[in-house]
Amino acid sequence: MTFPRIVIAAFLGLAFAAPARAQDVKAGDLTILTPWSRATPKGAEVASGYLVIRNDGAAPDTLTGGSADFAGAVEVHEMAMDKGVMKMRQLTDGLPIPAHGQVVLKPNGFHLMFTGLKRALAKGETLKVELTFAHAGAVAVDFPVRAIGDAGPADGDMGGMKM
Repeated sequence: MTFPRIVIAAFLGLAFAAPARAQDVKAGDLTILTPWSRATPKGAEVASGYLVIRNDGAAPDTLTGGSADFAGAVEVHEMAMDKGVMKMRQLTDGLPIPAHGQVVLKPNGFHLMFTGLKRALAKGETLKVELTFAHAGAVAVDFPVRAIGDAGPADGDMGGMKM
């Protein structure tokens, strides 16, 4: 192969390569896909975490919360419209993950709330979070931090799943 052909082959390989994304995490029948968070301004007390949880098993599971060294608590929350007003509430009983189904945690919907932040979150860092499930137990997940106001991964970055 001549030099120009090698250069063209390398360019085409890069042009059509799948975009890089965070490592998917397997925990029994559950797969955690595309976890991410946003940077926070100095002095912020809360941040959010987003991800997709796929359950390939015959039994449902429940995301009950978690823990992280950068936050006082990791809670499961829901944002929903109520009579034209967006309201947020903690899901104290957790978030059910249906058998043979999936749940998307995204802005303006289900999400993780990192409360009692001990420091600002910076774009480019990776947050270490331990999620807790009723059946799968504790699962370590890395959350890459995107820019403040980032809309999150594109559909292609999520393996075709819609946000």
